[in-house]
Amino acid sequence: MAADGEQRAASEVFQAIARHLNCLNDDNKFTRRKALGAIQQEAQDKRLSSVALQEVFGELLKPLLRCLSDPMEKCRELATQIASHCVSNVPSPEEALPYLIPAITQRLGSPDIVEPTEELRLALTELLALLIEVCGRKLLPYLDDLIRILQRTITDPFPEVKKESCKCATSLAKCIPEHFHMQSESLIKPLMQTISHQHSKVRMAVIHTTGAVIQYGNGKSVDDVLSHLAQRLFDDAPQVRQAVTIVIGDWLLNLRDRYSYFHKLIPLMLSSTTDEIPEIRQLAQSYWEKIGLQWEKENEDDLKDKLDFSALPPSHYPAGVKRPGLGCRELIFRNLSKILPAVSHDITDWVVGTRIKASRLLAVLLLHAEDHTTQHMELVLGTLYRSCLDEEQSVVHSSVQSAELIGYFVNPEVFLKLILPSLQKSPLASHLMVLASFIRGSSRERLKPHLSRTASVLSQREICQGSEKVLYLEQLLCCVQSLIYICKEDCEEVSLHCMKILITILASENLNEKVQEVFITLATLQGLTCVQDLYRRHIQQLFEWASSNHQHWTSYSVERLHFEVVVMESGPVIGENLHLLVPVLKTCLQPTQEAQMRLKLFTMLSKLLVKANETVNSQGEFHKHSEAIIKEILIPNLKWHAGRTAGAIRTIVVSCLWVLLQSEVLSEQEIFQVEDVLVPQVVTTLEEDSKTSRLMSCRIIQTLLKVCVQRLDPDRLNKIYPELLKRLDDASDEVRVTAAKTLSLWFKCINNDYDSSTFKGHLEFLYRGLLIHLDDPDNCIQSTVLDVLKTGSFLYPSLLAQEIEAVRHKHRTPAYCDQLLRHIEELRLREPSAAT
Repeated sequence: MAADGEQRAASEVFQAIARHLNCLNDDNKFTRRKALGAIQQEAQDKRLSSVALQEVFGELLKPLLRCLSDPMEKCRELATQIASHCVSNVPSPEEALPYLIPAITQRLGSPDIVEPTEELRLALTELLALLIEVCGRKLLPYLDDLIRILQRTITDPFPEVKKESCKCATSLAKCIPEHFHMQSESLIKPLMQTISHQHSKVRMAVIHTTGAVIQYGNGKSVDDVLSHLAQRLFDDAPQVRQAVTIVIGDWLLNLRDRYSYFHKLIPLMLSSTTDEIPEIRQLAQSYWEKIGLQWEKENEDDLKDKLDFSALPPSHYPAGVKRPGLGCRELIFRNLSKILPAVSHDITDWVVGTRIKASRLLAVLLLHAEDHTTQHMELVLGTLYRSCLDEEQSVVHSSVQSAELIGYFVNPEVFLKLILPSLQKSPLASHLMVLASFIRGSSRERLKPHLSRTASVLSQREICQGSEKVLYLEQLLCCVQSLIYICKEDCEEVSLHCMKILITILASENLNEKVQEVFITLATLQGLTCVQDLYRRHIQQLFEWASSNHQHWTSYSVERLHFEVVVMESGPVIGENLHLLVPVLKTCLQPTQEAQMRLKLFTMLSKLLVKANETVNSQGEFHKHSEAIIKEILIPNLKWHAGRTAGAIRTIVVSCLWVLLQSEVLSEQEIFQVEDVLVPQVVTTLEEDSKTSRLMSCRIIQTLLKVCVQRLDPDRLNKIYPELLKRLDDASDEVRVTAAKTLSLWFKCINNDYDSSTFKGHLEFLYRGLLIHLDDPDNCIQSTVLDVLKTGSFLYPSLLAQEIEAVRHKHRTPAYCDQLLRHIEELRLREPSAAT
């Protein structure tokens, strides 16, 4: 009865659509459209069973397929909809394949676009996907046509068609894998043309489809797609990178020929374990663990000993890092020789992203390889030397991390045997960076036998002085820091070497704060209370090291810089070793030595003398050398020579003299002992171009006059005042005032041996010169000169009064003259004999 009912329903539908089928050949497009609408309504009538619809579909199929070429878009759309409805609801859709597949191929599979409407191309592609889903293996005879269609639709301009085509290709590969592999290579080219499409969803679909096409197709195509998939690991869309991770993971687990491609696929999977998105990292790590476990099971016989006697993690292992499983480690170990060359090449690629990925991958590989890295050390070192100098900081960071891992796993004897000769041959910042990282990764016990050799090489002149660039010095400092941090108290045996390196860095005037911190650490580890104790322990060796060739120093000598650092930084220790300091100064500060070098050393000496009690006089012994320093070093350098540098030297020498005389280092007796050679030379510097020289010279003469009160004979006194009188015309008011005050002291130095009558000419000249400046525009100068004249009036009052009267009418300030005359009158009243 049911069959009869279905037959009746089918007959009724046949009768209803018979007239409409005839209308499909009408020339009027609206008639055709109306007929298709009616047919669609009848075909989708819920009264029809699937069996009845099968019969109806058989009658409708050919007319409908002719409508796929109808000029009217709506007619083509309705025909496609009716066909899709029937295919999805009939029990034997494969019966329509001989007609449907050629029709779809004609519309979609041609080299040129036959169907102009994007939406209809999408509808036909969806119909094709439906056929693959419902017909499955029965599509085998039409495989060539299906591949031809997909080759065209995968590269279709409409993104939705691309995505639907990828879905079709994936389904087709899964339903007939035993035959699909013969045609799979045909889809690789269109897929790779589409893999870089601007829509991320299209890229994702292409990647997943590529995975299925190769998984169920021909594994030989892996080589054709690997570079494209690797490029997608740099994709801005995380979903795309995740898709690559899934595809590579599935291949490593399920691809038939995966063993042949391990060395090519593993780097892509491990690259994902360092992705910036946590979800992708976790996914990649999960896949990688499964891959390792599967490989363990598949190679259980080869790994029997290692599985039965599984080695514990090395005692020295990076903190906070989970050790990879045995299978993962073995996979890397067995493929490392094939992977490393490619990583080494990519780590210097011109594209920043490639370098970042490669540097991160190298660190992951080394973590897995552990001590097996030893046999690849030359290649790895060459790679790290280049990558450590990269301008991208993330590349440098990963490279440093890789070097530290080598320190954890490789015996120091091995890496030091390779890196130290390279460093000696060509000292570069990258060599030092790698060495510092190795040391940080190593352990105290393993480094101890090599500590002395390492420190000795680092302290060699060609390495310490290898470059003045900040980066080089930073890495040199890092090497010392790493040695101290790892070896701790063991560093006492290389303390001198470390100090030489640190002093070299200090001499460059860079990184001072960091170097001082390392000095403090080095002293603390040796149980010393301060850095000066460290200098005290090694001062003899440091002086020998720094001043071994001091006879040949120039302004460019690095050893001179070392010497200055030792002297300036050792503080009170230098006062304990004046027997080492003074001979070097005597040799290097002779006028025959290079001027620029002397200038620098005199600058150092002046700084020492400013804080004499904290440096050169810390033991109160400097006075024993002061006479030699003044007579053999300072005085010879006060002699006039042409040139700016010579003038600068005289200025700094005068400053040294002033500081020395002002300090409490020398007693008055010791100063008096050098007065006879000092005064004549200092008087000559009153004519210097430098204001500082002139000012300091006046002050030095003041100090000498104070010390030598009543001790100077008239001839020596008469040689001093003319130069001081000239300074009253100085361009600097400060010098003028100082010179006037010095003249006051000069008057106080006159003793009974100075006969006023005998030296009347000198006094007359002096009084006249002072009276001129009594009329100075500067009130301060006037006041100071007035005080000088009052001080000196006792010497020859009548002569002074006579000179005042002679010029009084010329002065703009006669009040000062009157004041002086009253002062002279008071002197006469107090000392009547003075008038004569």
